[in-house]
Amino acid sequence: MSNLYGDFNQKIDYVFKIVLIGDSAVGKSQLLSRFSRNEFSLDSKSTIGVEFQSKTIVVDHKTVKAQIWDTAGQERYRAVTSAYYRGAVGAMLVYDMTKRQSFDHIARWLEELRGHADKNIVIMLVGNKSDLETLRVVPTEDAKEFAEREGLFFMETSALEARNVDTAFLTILTEIYRIISKKALVANDEPESGGNATLLKGTKIVVPGQEPDTKPAKFSCCASS
Repeated sequence: MSNLYGDFNQKIDYVFKIVLIGDSAVGKSQLLSRFSRNEFSLDSKSTIGVEFQSKTIVVDHKTVKAQIWDTAGQERYRAVTSAYYRGAVGAMLVYDMTKRQSFDHIARWLEELRGHADKNIVIMLVGNKSDLETLRVVPTEDAKEFAEREGLFFMETSALEARNVDTAFLTILTEIYRIISKKALVANDEPESGGNATLLKGTKIVVPGQEPDTKPAKFSCCASS
């Protein structure tokens, strides 16, 4: 049994709030249930309002509780936004690679996210439903180019086949942990160290089937699909 996921009797070192955003029916709830409970439901219904799940993992021998929030993508639920984003340190911007419109709306979702969330939030662009390759209408290169331009992580996933789902969440959580750890070091360091402004510089892209170029923190073990 992998020891990636923490013993619930352990003390929690960090709680990181992650939000899922994107159009309705792109698979946000399925990504959440696959990561938090390793479940997938073919007859999943639209999310009403907001729900969240938690999962405890271990990063660099620290116990991290991921609190992942999912909200409906429909316009009528947009009133929840300010409370929804409050305290979030990570976000997954999800589109359906078989629906071009869901990708075209990503810029609007990103604008809303940046308008409500902390400026240092870690964001990953996620192209879901990669199991439907024959129905693809959003080329990987289009998404990769958008992610590079906006300074986002990027990964294609399949909640149905559990492909890259754990990797996507763990990449975000590890990057958040790296930033939080570095902030703690900076706070104890010399004033001329540059503060927190330098922490999020640079673009890191995660391409499907490849590991991130650099791994700021080591998982205690690898996730099994």
